[in-house]
Amino acid sequence: MVKSNKKSMTEFLKKEGKFTYAEAGEGSPIIILHGLMGALSNFDSTFNHLSKKGYKVIIPELPLYTLPLLKTNVKNLAKFLHDFIEFKELKEVTLLGNSLGGHIALYFTKHYPEDVKALVLTGSSGLYENSMGDSYPKRGDKEFVRKKAQDVFYDKEIATDELVDQVYEVINDRNTLVKTLAIAKSAIRHNMAKDLPSMKQPTCLIWGKQDSVTPPEVAEDFHKLLPDADLYWVDKCGHAAMMERPEEFNEILEGWLSKREI
Repeated sequence: MVKSNKKSMTEFLKKEGKFTYAEAGEGSPIIILHGLMGALSNFDSTFNHLSKKGYKVIIPELPLYTLPLLKTNVKNLAKFLHDFIEFKELKEVTLLGNSLGGHIALYFTKHYPEDVKALVLTGSSGLYENSMGDSYPKRGDKEFVRKKAQDVFYDKEIATDELVDQVYEVINDRNTLVKTLAIAKSAIRHNMAKDLPSMKQPTCLIWGKQDSVTPPEVAEDFHKLLPDADLYWVDKCGHAAMMERPEEFNEILEGWLSKREI
């Protein structure tokens, strides 16, 4: 990945009350929701791009590892998002979610449809995901972690040592491992297939053609079940299009927002 001299998102981080978030730009609000193993920085490029294009872009840090275990699930993460939107006094937000972030966006939309102007889903869970395959993470086995991290991307180089270390840290700590598994199980429980047909919001689906976590047929199913969805494919791309093909991802998204007058 090419390092640029643009400001990194960490420079935008602020903490207010129970919320830590990055925010930039002015205009129609877009809230970005990261995935289970995803850092806020996964969206650096999209955050920088859209905040200069007439949008207020906000990325809250989701409390994946700080909620009590019994509350570590999709439902309570959506409730956290609701509290955040109220705290920021936002109206008619566009929710952009990758992986688990997409799932939280969908669950939120089911319960608070009046707050959501549009949805953008990329490699979203909610219907089916092959997150761990049949093998749960082995603690202490860094090569296993590296292989799993590489599987997320079409270009294996994106699974840098730094990224592998981040994931390794999560699954080697008993507390965060237990919560990771709790969220993964909750995601399987909260299947959204029956809810999607009633979600009337315009939805943009941006999917890596080589996504092995939420394979292309998942995107097709989202496209079929959501009443007002447009599906865009990104070739030579895995589960995190905004990291692996940021320029293409941003171009598709900006074009779609403009077309839909959002």
